[in-house]
Amino acid sequence: MILGFQIGFLEIGWVDVFDILFVSFFLYHVYKLMKGSVAIKIFLGFLFLYLIYLVVKAVDMELLSIILGQFMGVGVIAVIVLFQQEIRKFLLLLGKTTVFEEGNILKNVQQFWQEKYDKNHLDVSPIIDAIKNMAGSNTGALIVFSRSSELKFFADSGDRLEAKISKRLILAIFNKLSPLHDGAIIINNNRVVAARCILPVSERDDIPAQFGLRHRAALGMSETTDSLVVIVSEETGQLTTARSGEFEHNLSTQEVRSRINEYLSNLDEAKNESLMAKAIKTEQKEKAPKEESAKSELSVD
Repeated sequence: MILGFQIGFLEIGWVDVFDILFVSFFLYHVYKLMKGSVAIKIFLGFLFLYLIYLVVKAVDMELLSIILGQFMGVGVIAVIVLFQQEIRKFLLLLGKTTVFEEGNILKNVQQFWQEKYDKNHLDVSPIIDAIKNMAGSNTGALIVFSRSSELKFFADSGDRLEAKISKRLILAIFNKLSPLHDGAIIINNNRVVAARCILPVSERDDIPAQFGLRHRAALGMSETTDSLVVIVSEETGQLTTARSGEFEHNLSTQEVRSRINEYLSNLDEAKNESLMAKAIKTEQKEKAPKEESAKSELSVD
């Protein structure tokens, strides 16, 4: 074996190492492209079905193996049909990020380090000020916060901005005379990624009647992605948040600020840790006088 090494009974060459690295790089970018959209759930379901097929085939269940085998036989066509949007976007992404593009390598390196150190450090004040103004003037708004990805699938459905967050920008976007006001804006990594974005509408039948299409779109977005959506009602000016398929209605601006901060900084986990720490401290305080009394009784004896 030339330029290789051996692990147990496996003989691995350097070509195999590069092969594994390239496949890992490819799968990582495919996952990154689908992350935050409903496509990742379809992909996991398809993968689970394929694993069932392997198990069924291994235990010689002939009838079920034939049925699943026929489905797997057209697996490539099924993947193309199910993921046609993602495949198209992936090919466009490859075309935009070739090594021949001017300044591509430096741009990607700069973006990587910027995302590494600036992630989730968001100044919420301009957004809260804009929300307060829109609530006072009954201006409808739909704002999506994403901490994990920029939600490319939904961002590409609108108009790309890649703009710095400011109060005037948000008010200008949701102005009733603005061509960008119809739809949602997506905020990720300290910038307004896109405006006029189309969100998936929830099909639940238990949504209260006072919630219109804007609220249904916010709920659908929170069901299909790990995002926080803030809604400003155009009829009443009331503030609502949607997360993990649940509404929090009639909130104040301070409550909206706390919900955004909790979402971006994972304060839920921090709260649990602080509660555990407090419980341990109180338990130690209760044990201390008992131990002292026991020591004093031993000294007297």
